[in-house]
Order: sequence, then structure tokens, then C-alpha cells
Amino acid sequence: MKRSISRRLAAMFAVVALFVFTLVGTGLFLVLRSQLENHLRESLDTRAEIARLIVLHASTPEKWKMAKEKLADITPRDSSTLFAASSEDPRFTYGTPLTGSVRKQIPGGYVRLRPNGRAYDMLTTAVTIPANGERPPLQLQVSIDCSPNVRTMRVFGFALTALTALGTITVLLLSYSVARIGLAPLTRLTKDASNVRPNNRSQRLNTRSLPHELEDLAKSFNGALERLDSAYARLESFNADVAHELRTPVTILIGQTEVALTRDRSISELRHTLQSNLEEFERVRAIINDMLFLARADQGERATGLVEVSLAGEVTRTLEFLEIPLEEAQVRAVSKGDARAFINTSLFGRALSNLVMNAIQHCAPGATISVSIAREPGRISIAVSNPGEPIEPSMLDHLFDRFYRAESSRTNSRENHGLGLAIVKAVAEMHRGTVSATSVRGINTFAFSVARFGAEERPSGPPPASPSQATTTGASAGAGMRHRSVG
Repeated sequence: MKRSISRRLAAMFAVVALFVFTLVGTGLFLVLRSQLENHLRESLDTRAEIARLIVLHASTPEKWKMAKEKLADITPRDSSTLFAASSEDPRFTYGTPLTGSVRKQIPGGYVRLRPNGRAYDMLTTAVTIPANGERPPLQLQVSIDCSPNVRTMRVFGFALTALTALGTITVLLLSYSVARIGLAPLTRLTKDASNVRPNNRSQRLNTRSLPHELEDLAKSFNGALERLDSAYARLESFNADVAHELRTPVTILIGQTEVALTRDRSISELRHTLQSNLEEFERVRAIINDMLFLARADQGERATGLVEVSLAGEVTRTLEFLEIPLEEAQVRAVSKGDARAFINTSLFGRALSNLVMNAIQHCAPGATISVSIAREPGRISIAVSNPGEPIEPSMLDHLFDRFYRAESSRTNSRENHGLGLAIVKAVAEMHRGTVSATSVRGINTFAFSVARFGAEERPSGPPPASPSQATTTGASAGAGMRHRSVG
């Protein structure tokens, strides 16, 4: 059976009510018992005083006889009060002093005992009366029955227990109803959430009629829906882009193959066809490698196979590799700064080449691209800056998101599948670094950082597969470069 919040709240309220009822009932029970005992002692004292006055003036046997008659007159027929007097002179005695097991000694000279042959206790007190005339000193014992108090407390205890049980059950039932009414907004919230479907992703939970305890939950859920909707939209765009990217080379491959099969071809013609097909295969493989690389990065994979190198040397090596694209775009690249760090050189080169290619595609001929290396607390930052059109501040936070392109309609959108900067972010995170993007006074800067590992902290093991392994060949320097940038 599934747990119910209404039942759980009702049970908790019932337990609290039972505790309160028990506490209050116990207090009432103890107060009532104390008051009844005080009342019983006061009644005993009153009767003892009456008996003392009767006995005090009986100084002769004749007067004692009259005193005994008065004691008999004030003794109830149910023997709820008993009087007994004892002395050295047998002529001055009355009744038989009670004997039995002592139950309790009460301060003030009171004794609670269970007389032999009785079912209830009796409260007794003893009064010493000095000698008077012929009467020697007397020991007057007055006893009063405790059974009325016991019966009253028993009835009160039963009634209190029954009322506590009834009150607890009532609280349980009322709490369950109140909890269901109080949780009605949660039920409506659940119903609204269940209505969210892939075909109505824009639907959000209504937070206007919710109590403030649930408002934060609903806002958090709506925020999650916003993020999911955005991710879903980017995924749809990405799927369309990748499908287009894959369809183009596949169409070219099929077309060239069909043309080659229409008639006999010379070896040189077939070699040319195979060379063209190879370039298209490299393009397909690059897209697939990028997707697989990011999938592994999503699983928290860290960069391994780190070696301590000069970052300036790695920057120089990457810029030399990109010499042809730089010349074709009629731009030049300069680097400044240096630092040593433990990096995976293959991953580092791929991230840097993505940033440089992104800068090449977004700056005018004759511009200069600057690659700077700077030390930061715990990290080393590598920034690539280029003059270009300003980027909206609202876009800066999303440029490194997967599938994101700042301009979906730009001229080179067919040549980019929106993973270049996402790969840069993945490489930075694999090196325990971060990424950033700024656009200030016509200069756009994209940067990533790597952690400044000590020699004893650097991970060991074989280096992870890098997407650059499929795109750093000679063939990819020309054709492969066209899908490495982001935007």
C-alpha cells in the first residue's frame, strides 16, 4: 500500500492529540486525587475533633457511658467512620482499634491501612486525650472509609480514558479531512504536471492560486520545464542540422558512386572518385566523433595521460597547424604569455583549434587574432580574442551550450553543427577548468582554463580518445576545418 501524506498527517496529529490529552488527563487525575485526599483528611480531622470534645469531659464512669452513647450516635450505619478509645482502665474504653496492613504513612499523623476483612483502605488518625478525674489518659482512634474516593477516582479514570480515546479518534478523522482539504492545491499541481506532454511543452504550472509553501516548488518545476523545453528545442535543431550534415556527404557519395557505375572508368577517374568520397567520409566521421566525445564527457570522464608542457609551445604548434586556414581567411594570429601545466595535448589542441577557427570565421580579412595565456588562482586561462560584431549579452551565457548557435540563419550555418564550443567546454571541464565569453568594444573573447595540477596530483593512465584524432589529418586541414567552429 502506497503511503499517503493525508494519512500520515492525520496519524501525526492523532499522536500529538493523544499526547496532549494524556498529559492533560493525567494532570486532572492527579489534581482530583489530591483534592479528594485533602477533603478526606479534613473530614477526618473534623470528626476527630468532635469525638475529642465528647471524650474530653467524660471524667466519671457515668459520664463515660453518656460519651459512648454520643460516639455511637455519630457513627454511621455503614461503618464508614469508626471510633475507638483505649486506656489502662477497662471502664474507659470504646470499640476496637483497627488493625491491618499499613499501606501508607502520611505526614500529620495519618495512616492509610487495609483492615482485616475489608476490601478498601481506611484513613486513621490517633488523638491522645489527657486524664480527667477518674478517667486515665485515653488514646482515641478515628477512622474513615476511603472507598468513596477510590470509586470516584476509578470512575473518573475510566471516563477520562474513554474521552481521550474518543477525542483522539475524532482528531484523527478530522485531521484526515482537513489534510485532504489542505493538500488540494498539491492535487491540482499534480494534475497540471500530468498534463504536460511533448506536444504542449509550453504549458506551465499555474502558481497564482498556490500557497507559498508550494509556490517555490511549482516555480522550480516550471524552471525545469523551461530548461527541458530549451534543451529539447536545441536538440531538435541539432538533429536537423546533423541530419543535413550527414545527408549532404551521403548524397554526394551515392551520386558519385552511381555516376562511376554508369560506364567503365579509367583508373585515374576511379582514383579521383575515391579521393572525393574519402573527403566526405572524413566529414561524416568528424561529426560522429564529436557526438561520441561529448557523450563520454557527459559521463564525467576526466582527462588522463597528462604531461607537463609549455602552453606557449602548444599554442605555437596549433597555430602552425592552422596556417592554411589563416592564410585563406587573410588574417594573422599572435600569441603572448606562457605557463607550464599538465594537460592532455591532443584535447588541448582540439579546444584551442576550435576557438581559433571560430575567431577566423567571425573576423574580417586583415584582422589579427590574439591568443593569450594568463595565470589565475588555481588555473591557467587561454583566451582567443578577435575583432568582430558585438554579441548580445543574453547570448554570452549560452554560447558554450551544446547545439547552440547565436545566428541560426548565418551564411555558414550549414557548415557548423553547433558542437565546437561545446567541445571546448567539455575539454575545460575534463581538465577541471571553466569557460567564458565576453564582448567588449568590438572585441570578442572566448576563453577556457585548465587546472594547475601539481606533479603529485596529475591523473595517470592512457589518454582519452579525442575528436581531433579524426580531424587532424592532412585531409581535414582543408575540408575537415569547415565544421569545427561554433556560433
